[in-house]
Amino acid sequence: MSASAAEPVRDLALDQAARTKPVSLWRDTIKNVLRQRSAVVGLVILIGLILVAVFAPVIAPFDPNTSMLDLGLPGKRGAPPCIHLLGCQEQVQHLMGLDSNIRDEFSRVVFGARVSLQIGFLTVGFAIVLGSVIGAVAGYYSGPADGFLMRLMDIILSFPSLVLAIAIVTVLGPGLINAQLAIGIVAIPIYARVMRASVLTIRQTDYVTASKALGESSSGILMRRVLPNALTPAIVQGTLGIGGAILEVAALSFIGLGAQPPTAEWGSMIALDRNLFFSAPHLIFFPGLAITMVVLGFNLLGDGLRDALDPRLNR
Repeated sequence: MSASAAEPVRDLALDQAARTKPVSLWRDTIKNVLRQRSAVVGLVILIGLILVAVFAPVIAPFDPNTSMLDLGLPGKRGAPPCIHLLGCQEQVQHLMGLDSNIRDEFSRVVFGARVSLQIGFLTVGFAIVLGSVIGAVAGYYSGPADGFLMRLMDIILSFPSLVLAIAIVTVLGPGLINAQLAIGIVAIPIYARVMRASVLTIRQTDYVTASKALGESSSGILMRRVLPNALTPAIVQGTLGIGGAILEVAALSFIGLGAQPPTAEWGSMIALDRNLFFSAPHLIFFPGLAITMVVLGFNLLGDGLRDALDPRLNR
């Protein structure tokens, strides 16, 4: 067979292969993520957390804010865990004991998962949106806009994050919403700098140059060409930042500036019962373990996403 006759056959085979195995960026990304052991472990932890949060009313045996005395049930302050399968003879079992207000600790830890998911996603989502807009404008337009915006971000970064968050909450007033807002504001410069670095690289690519040559407006190029391709590093950074945000809000709750009683939030639970550390250490251990697991889950997933989306590591 001649070379000219073989070319149509080869082209037909390539077309059939393309139709049989379509290129999918999402599919390839998922495969790369699932190849990362750390990402799989983090994903399993977070799926478990999400299921606990969604089915909290089913899983929790009691209302998280109701005392056993109000229900007419026996109980004492700081009672240890009571599990019937392990030989506990009490009338009612409490898997994680009772807190200082004679409330079921297990129910409060379970409902605390809802608060942690809200903290993580809302806080980091707020920071990513504002940080991405600031970083994109600074990186794409450069000049005075870049200088002003990035110097403003540098000023925010010059303060220790937790100290600045405490100052913001002190001005706004204690509360979970204000604590999330403060942590979000403190995190904005991180995402602004990540987005600016991505935009500076992408705006030099050929497809951006072609869009300019075709007469597309600067705002159109930024919104349709640059931003969609620059979001990946910010999303990866956001996944890593969710664990930190949960930890920082827990710290604010511990000092009384975050979630207020009787909200079942892990940091405020530790603060409430910290004086019982030696007589009832389980009241500190279980909320602390919950914080550790959720932070670990998000960090492992973030590490896996970073490795999966790094083209230098994908072979």
